[in-house]
Amino acid sequence: MKIARMNAINLPTTRWLLCNGDEETQELLARELGLSRIISKILTSRNIQTTTEAKKYLAPSLKDLHNPFAMKDMQEGVHRLIKAMYAGEKVAVYGDYDADGVTSVVLLLKFLKEIDVSATYYIPNRLEEGYGLHRHVVDNFRASGVTLIVTVDCGISDFEQVAYAKTLGIDTIILDHHEIPGTVPAAVAAIDPHRQDCPFPFKHLAAVGIVFNYLIALRGSLRQEGFWPPRRYPNLRQYLDLVALGTIGDISPLVDENRIFTKIGLELISEGTRPGVRALKEVCGIECQAVDAGKASFTLLPRINAAGRIASPDDAVQLLMTDDINEARVLARKLDEYNRRRQALEKTIFQDIVKEVEGRSHPDGISSLVFASPDWHPGVIGIVASRLVDRFCRPVILISLKDGIGKGSGRSIADFNIYQGLKKCESLLLAYGGHQFAAGISISEGAIGEFANLLDGVIRQEADISTFISQTKIDVQCKLKDINHELLAQIDMLAPFGSKNPEPVMCVRNVKVTSPSVVGNNHLRIKVNEDGVSWNSIWFSKGQFRNALAGMPLDIVFTPQINDWNGSSDIQLKMKDIAHPSTS
Repeated sequence: MKIARMNAINLPTTRWLLCNGDEETQELLARELGLSRIISKILTSRNIQTTTEAKKYLAPSLKDLHNPFAMKDMQEGVHRLIKAMYAGEKVAVYGDYDADGVTSVVLLLKFLKEIDVSATYYIPNRLEEGYGLHRHVVDNFRASGVTLIVTVDCGISDFEQVAYAKTLGIDTIILDHHEIPGTVPAAVAAIDPHRQDCPFPFKHLAAVGIVFNYLIALRGSLRQEGFWPPRRYPNLRQYLDLVALGTIGDISPLVDENRIFTKIGLELISEGTRPGVRALKEVCGIECQAVDAGKASFTLLPRINAAGRIASPDDAVQLLMTDDINEARVLARKLDEYNRRRQALEKTIFQDIVKEVEGRSHPDGISSLVFASPDWHPGVIGIVASRLVDRFCRPVILISLKDGIGKGSGRSIADFNIYQGLKKCESLLLAYGGHQFAAGISISEGAIGEFANLLDGVIRQEADISTFISQTKIDVQCKLKDINHELLAQIDMLAPFGSKNPEPVMCVRNVKVTSPSVVGNNHLRIKVNEDGVSWNSIWFSKGQFRNALAGMPLDIVFTPQINDWNGSSDIQLKMKDIAHPSTS
């Protein structure tokens, strides 16, 4: 498959993988839980094999959270903050400029305020300072009387900075979720589930999820010490809207604890009781709507991220911190304007790169895409990299150049761990960090060509690029007659959908396609028919297939959904792919 195939009139457009679960298990789940066999098949396709697992999955509950003290150094981290609280020390929260970092900062600050801890915060400027803890900020902390730094969504790679802070009499607690490049910094507590010596059973928390676990442990320890009476014992559930935003924004797997946090958090976001969230919903035009993970990803989160990408993350922090709806509305409008600027910048970069890639003579032989330019805004290249991965199914690294130094953002595919790949290229990098699917680098401009060649070799050595083809995983094969409102109600129980818990994908064979038409921005609207049952369908950005479909039997892959339009509500099939029967 050529990576420029998106523009070809070839069907199917992806490789189909039909999941085959154990039929006995599927029957058991359907019978014991009163589910459709289609739903039980979807559950087994997600490796849910027992009724106990299914019940926890279908009804996420805070009572199913793991013991936060199972995280290495949690006890030490909690005790150090309690010591700071009783001693009246000044605490600084140091975060990152993306949605996960912003929500982590806000979450911790709000709780510290609730227990009367004197706290300030700092998030570095993406353009001027870059990621991680910086010595000059540590110096400023010391000058202002800070004796304890808590890093959130960063810190696990900042060995020298943590050691430097210690020489100034400043302790550090690290709350991070990034891969650990080697030894752990000499902090009072380095809390990161990726530590090899950390027994915490769930390794894929966003930073904001780690902060939430830290607050559970902190609240519990304070309760044991009799801190709360006659004070009001805080309900941490009120913060789960922040945890959901950070978790979805970091594209963390929506399983285990992340699923619990996000399920409850989205309910709070839909209610909009937090002024900042309410104002953000208003500016997005969804103030009266329920918010699912997809809607959060495409409306709320781009605006939160835009602040840190092209302006100041402080605007996003203040939006989520304020209790004043009028102030929140002013800040939400600022974030909306940042987002418009961000979209324009991304569109130009994306179109230029797509044009260059598709103009190459052998695009199918490319193992990765590495591009650099002094004209690119460093705050938006990560999003462009993600879009390019979706377009070409290749690892992508985009580098913004300034004064001979490149700041790069990388995104990858399931077949290649970009963090491990960068580790094999570290001799050419000034710095790097990240995880399996996303990473950041710093590199000298003169080393970019050699780096691109080395990365190409690493990828070819570790993976077969001929298998770098977009895949569509199919949960279940069914009939059109199986699609009804009752089924969609049960599908809704599987939400929230996202990484590692995608929307259910179904397949129906040998349907007849009629009435193809192109609507909107090259979207293909069709009607599919089988044995007297027909449904309207939409295939986004695939108008070029209009003349290739009508009248012939086809296999379809889709997600059923409720389409609300002009006051009416009906079932619609959101098409994922279409194939001629002989090719699927």
